[in-house]
Amino acid sequence: MDVLIHLFVALHVVGIAALLGGFLTQLKAMGRGDARFVPAMLHGALTMLVTGAVLVGLNQADDHPVNNIKIGLKLALLVVVLGLVYVKRDDEKVDRNLFGLVGLFTTANIFIAVLWT
Repeated sequence: MDVLIHLFVALHVVGIAALLGGFLTQLKAMGRGDARFVPAMLHGALTMLVTGAVLVGLNQADDHPVNNIKIGLKLALLVVVLGLVYVKRDDEKVDRNLFGLVGLFTTANIFIAVLWT
């Protein structure tokens, strides 16, 4: 079971990398006001959602403690990010405040995962 959990953690990190990487590639465009949500950001957020749900289930099935408040907060941030990216995915330009919010929530999600023990 530990190998399976580690596999899904790795996939979860790949999702985070896609979402945050997509954000970082658009920073220069954000400064000009031309930023847009790239497909990697949507795919990364969806990967995070699916692998995160699987990880919670696997950890509960293996009798590992799961902090439901932490998971709930991470899920709430991810749902906002996923909603924004999904709704605005076809827009040529995204408001810099919305774009910055996605980056902020993604970074907050990472810090919550790493620092909240």
